[in-house]
Amino acid sequence: KVALLIEMNAKPGKEAEVEAFLAKEASLVAGEPGTLTWHAAKIEGETGVYRVFDTFVDEAARDAHLNGPAGQEFFDKAGELFSESKMSRLQVVAHK
Repeated sequence: KVALLIEMNAKPGKEAEVEAFLAKEASLVAGEPGTLTWHAAKIEGETGVYRVFDTFVDEAARDAHLNGPAGQEFFDKAGELFSESKMSRLQVVAHK
């Protein structure tokens, strides 16, 4: 299986907008059959620091996610909401 890890820092004062945006992203991802898991989290004790971790059945599903509504909306909104963001493509080596 393959995964994505997206590390994001919200622009100052945009935390509530980021959290609303991530909730909307979750509803978009719910319709993706190849997305196995999708988690958005806020780092405890660090204002405006977020992570998204998602897993996919295969590379085609990951590409479909990135090119689908959720991925495109992320790329469209990133400059407005985040001071920085980084996406890493991962290979899952173990899971429960």
